[in-house]
Amino acid sequence: MELRHLKYFLKLAEELSFVRAADKLFISQPPLSRQIKELETELGAVLFERNNKRVMLTEAGKYYQKEIQELVQNLERINRTTKKISQNQSGEFRIAYVSSTFSGDISKLIQFLSNEYPFVNFRLYEVPTVKQIAALEEGKIDFGIIRAPLHSPKIDAQLWFKDSFSLVFNRNNYSIESEEELEKLNEATFVFFNKEYAPYFYDALLQICAKYGFNPKVVHESNNISSIIQLVKNGLGISIVPTAIKKSHNYPELEFVELKKSVLFTDILLATPKGNPSEISKLAIEFLTKPTFENEN
Repeated sequence: MELRHLKYFLKLAEELSFVRAADKLFISQPPLSRQIKELETELGAVLFERNNKRVMLTEAGKYYQKEIQELVQNLERINRTTKKISQNQSGEFRIAYVSSTFSGDISKLIQFLSNEYPFVNFRLYEVPTVKQIAALEEGKIDFGIIRAPLHSPKIDAQLWFKDSFSLVFNRNNYSIESEEELEKLNEATFVFFNKEYAPYFYDALLQICAKYGFNPKVVHESNNISSIIQLVKNGLGISIVPTAIKKSHNYPELEFVELKKSVLFTDILLATPKGNPSEISKLAIEFLTKPTFENEN
């Protein structure tokens, strides 16, 4: 008995027609009839009832179909896993993200990849964009979630989503109903990223505040979005942050007001070392860019 006997049997059991089964198997009808007869002879059991009008499974055939379907499915799973191991899809895969983008989406990605590649140890790191770019160029991480701008000939990247900016404040300290009220914040204390750590965000803050007619009084600086949010939550200032932050820092004390009139956006990029055709990276990009995630972001 060979594997082709089982596949031919399952196709005939599905179609219950030698003509249709042979057509879908890309063989002629006589070889299919011969293979089925060989299988029945080896088993010592009649699997199909045949007449000029129809083909039907016998009770033995129905039982054999159920058992063989499960066997073939397990065999296909074993083959896929063996191929993954052979292609070095085991070991370690390193994913980095900037703190301002972490959300349930990334957790779902790790869960999805872990199910697809059970022999891979997925490592997740919080790394700022500048350091991620260097790590990607040096091959120290395999997949990066970064914020534009990106200028590196050694990295391939594609857009995940465009993120707007939002004002965030403790509702017990401030009362701002809309972005039109931002001009009253000219004396407010701001909490923001360190200029050397995130120059793009710092410049964006200045541009946004200038658009609304004031210069921000930045008193507290941090290198981490979670620290910024915590300072705002504790009433030590207000901030302007990427809107996606709300998904992972939606505390009852905080109020977010999206700055829809601002023409500034920040692009979230999915980045890999250039020329790295990793199947895991391709699958990760496909998973994150599918329409359900695009709609959520």
